[in-house]
Amino acid sequence: MNEQKKRMAPGKEDVPYDIRERTFLFGVRVIKWVRVLPQDMGTHIAARQLARSATSIGANVEEADGADTQKDKVYKWALSRKEAREARYWARIICASGSDSDEGRSLIQESSELVNILSSLIAKNKQSLNSK
Repeated sequence: MNEQKKRMAPGKEDVPYDIRERTFLFGVRVIKWVRVLPQDMGTHIAARQLARSATSIGANVEEADGADTQKDKVYKWALSRKEAREARYWARIICASGSDSDEGRSLIQESSELVNILSSLIAKNKQSLNSK
């Protein structure tokens, strides 16, 4: 059986183009990263917040995919964008408070890219809603 080749993000061999897969993998990466962070109280609190917001991004994208209306889809993407912004914030807090790492900086970058992608989806779909 021929396996369908996954489309990758432009200029990124290891990042899928599909927003559902990309947000899923982001959540997985965050969970793996927080597992290796120091367990002091401050880091633990920020890591829990990061894990919650990061996994919520993909959950809301999945809900948007099954939305009954275009308006509901845009709303779910907006929730995803808010969660991506929050995840970026918590990752920045963790990195700035002494747990800076290549993976932390990469997660901050990925959350920024997710914010931009979701912003684009929202703007394009709001425009099509307003033109109806």
